[in-house]
Amino acid sequence: MDFKQIVKEVLLTEAYELEKAANKISFDIEKAIELIINSRGKLIVTGVGKSGLVGTKIAATLASTGTSSFFLHPTEAMHGDLGMIGKEDIVLGISYSGESEELVQILPHLKRFNIPLIAMAKSETSTLAKYSDVFININVDKEACPLDTAPTSSTTLTMAMGDALAVCLMKKRDFKKEDFASFHPGGSLGKKLFIKVDDLLKKDNLPIVSRETKLKDAILVMSEGRLGSVIIENENKKVIALLSDGDLRRALMKDNFSMDCKVEEIATKNPKTLKNKEILASDALQIIENYKIQLLIVTDENDKLIGVLHIHDLIEAGIK
Repeated sequence: MDFKQIVKEVLLTEAYELEKAANKISFDIEKAIELIINSRGKLIVTGVGKSGLVGTKIAATLASTGTSSFFLHPTEAMHGDLGMIGKEDIVLGISYSGESEELVQILPHLKRFNIPLIAMAKSETSTLAKYSDVFININVDKEACPLDTAPTSSTTLTMAMGDALAVCLMKKRDFKKEDFASFHPGGSLGKKLFIKVDDLLKKDNLPIVSRETKLKDAILVMSEGRLGSVIIENENKKVIALLSDGDLRRALMKDNFSMDCKVEEIATKNPKTLKNKEILASDALQIIENYKIQLLIVTDENDKLIGVLHIHDLIEAGIK
């Protein structure tokens, strides 16, 4: 049995249905967007079976992209949770057949309370579509299942239509990366957009020596500092150089190397520094990567040390 060929056929079947749907989008999608945008309530998604599972994902996508939304199972709605639907809310009902018994049962109650209904189904003559204010067609010619029965192409199209709806609403609201991060403060994007250099800065017990310090003493400070580097200041406490383990290795290769030389003699003069601790940590990571360094020195406008940011601190914080 050629499973690679089966996989290919499934993907191509579903891709065909998506492309076909993309070429026959009706004006109803615009009506749905305007209805949601102008609503002062929530968008409540409902459906049963596979449609319910897809609806749960759609509600989650909408909620994370600026549209107040949650999933409500029709059966739970009929047993008390119908009260979760407010008079200013909108319902997105999903049923491929448009005849799911549990969903159809709540439709008269939605009409009784004048709750606007957006329907996703395969036919505009279905019960769900007839009750709806806006109908979005999710009909497919062929399921990817070999029996043409298991929801495959249809659920893929439904989910994609939900994604399209969410993206349209994002565009309409001018929803930006910063807004998305606000809904995902613990995610990688949230970290990238909210964690600042000052949040990760090491400020205490830093390995600092004066420019007059002998190399052998500076190496001891380097070992105790556990940063692999030593910061060198002048008599006015301004950062003037940085001794890294790379500087030390290069010095060891020279014939005139001496442990009694002044640390400044082999250190990197005028190392890369940052004078704004309020910038995003992700921007600091870009600086570190561009200059191929491990330690970024942060100073004030007068070149006086505030703290240091090590690449390991960024990695541990999940900044990428």
